[in-house]
Amino acid sequence: MAVRVGIIGSHGLEHHLGLAGRLESHTLETPFGPHAGPLLSGELDGVSVVYVPRHGAGHVFNATRAPYRANLFALKLLGVTHVLATGTVGSLQERLPPLLPVVPDQVIDRTYRRPCTFYDDVAVHVELDQPFCGTLRRVLADAGAAMGDTVATQATYVCVEGPSLSTRAESLLYRAWGGDLVGMTAMPEARLAREAELHYALVALPTDHDSWQPQPEGHEHEALLSRLSHNVQAVTARGAALVRRALPRVAEATLSCRCDSALTMALWTERQRIPEEVRSRLRPLLGRYLPPNVV
Repeated sequence: MAVRVGIIGSHGLEHHLGLAGRLESHTLETPFGPHAGPLLSGELDGVSVVYVPRHGAGHVFNATRAPYRANLFALKLLGVTHVLATGTVGSLQERLPPLLPVVPDQVIDRTYRRPCTFYDDVAVHVELDQPFCGTLRRVLADAGAAMGDTVATQATYVCVEGPSLSTRAESLLYRAWGGDLVGMTAMPEARLAREAELHYALVALPTDHDSWQPQPEGHEHEALLSRLSHNVQAVTARGAALVRRALPRVAEATLSCRCDSALTMALWTERQRIPEEVRSRLRPLLGRYLPPNVV
């Protein structure tokens, strides 16, 4: 299988990766509307890649309105097989300080306003006990070790709806649940990647300790905002370095997961009952599970 790596990011990740102005730009039509911004395709460090800005150029889409389905579908149309995503988060634990890259292994989904599946017209139930690709998580951990960087590899990401940040009571509740990180973008992105049979892993980038720690008041607030802005840029650069280090290892990795066959037992609708319009619309995702004799 030819490996092509999709990269999803925000906060100017493409500039930290050195992609800006170097790759071919694409704008595709999808059944789920426009993707967030032009997709950039080409080679990075000898690896075929496609980059999409999750929130669009200039961060115009908030986490609720980001076109997750169109983004993932467009990556699939361009032949992407693996996805490395990044996103800033708040840390819920002292052991995960700001600026420490984290490769989470679990998610608690608290979103409720977002389209969360490609399959509104058929019954598809993918397994999500391990929401992130084990193969890619191992690749990212090994890449971090090879560059002498510490990367945390076990963490539960609490994905909230937003757009506001958590109250202190909510933040303390997520800690009590065993949450390690809080952010707004891991879902439905991870679920959609599984539905599209893409290997997907996330590099979570903590910028602060969320609101469970008391925040300074008064004149210290400006200093806090300045430090947060600095942390966003610093941790994004660190995440970009980890992604670049991981890219060559993705193509060499031995698969130890079933991400690329996730639909084998997940499509429950009787094939002959799937309308032709639905077949045509979802063919890039379901095509190999719809034999010609029932089309």
